[in-house]
Amino acid sequence: MPGTYLDSIEAFHRERAARDSRVWRDRVDTVRYDGASFEEALGPTRGANVKVIAEIKRRSPSRGWLGEHVDAAALAAQYAAGGASAISVLTDQVHFAGSREDLEAVTRSVSVPVLRKDFTVSENDVLDAAEMGAGGVLLIAALLDGEELARYLALALEIGLSPLVEVHDAAEAHVAIDCGSRLIGVNQRNLHSFEVDPDHAASIISELPRDVIRVAESGFRTPEDVHRAADAGFDAVLVGEVFVTSPTPRDLVHEFATVPQGRVRDE
Repeated sequence: MPGTYLDSIEAFHRERAARDSRVWRDRVDTVRYDGASFEEALGPTRGANVKVIAEIKRRSPSRGWLGEHVDAAALAAQYAAGGASAISVLTDQVHFAGSREDLEAVTRSVSVPVLRKDFTVSENDVLDAAEMGAGGVLLIAALLDGEELARYLALALEIGLSPLVEVHDAAEAHVAIDCGSRLIGVNQRNLHSFEVDPDHAASIISELPRDVIRVAESGFRTPEDVHRAADAGFDAVLVGEVFVTSPTPRDLVHEFATVPQGRVRDE
């Protein structure tokens, strides 16, 4: 069976982490994040609107370049002006053309919290997110066994980060819950094929407790898509490609960010 996108990306990052000679235990006492809380920025507020995490994404393995010459800081400022509650920044260079520099530029340009979106496979990766100024770190359940997920989640919380645990199915959702995840994203993009199923998140949300902050990821093209996620009970949406490629990203973010939370959450 031929390898998938996820297989090759995971292999690359596992090898990268294995070559990292830094001793993470020597760093843990000095690395802290003390900025705006990523988790609190997404938390549900009765009668409020859906929270938008707007993403800086230069390219994708499946679609190629989305914004090769994007000014990350300027785009993030437009996102924030449009009402984004948080910004997500890809830092994977090889597969997504992201960088640490992009994330650091974004943290200097906006006051909303920033998520480091990358393929976290070691304690040093978690610590690096805080050093870059991110308030959140992505933990992809499909890449981590239960022990790894629990370990990285605990470390993130210890140093002040909000771990966003990304799941793709009910089994991964249960692992995330068992590890104590408070912030769970359901990705509608299949990380093996990179295809998007716009109905997938709604089919998984019943597996997530009401006291968890629930984020729907990928596949959002219009405000109507956000309305469907809100009606299903999601507190937030993570949106990248349509914002990066829009000629008016501030206005489009505003349209998404003014969708009211659904009655499922409000009841």
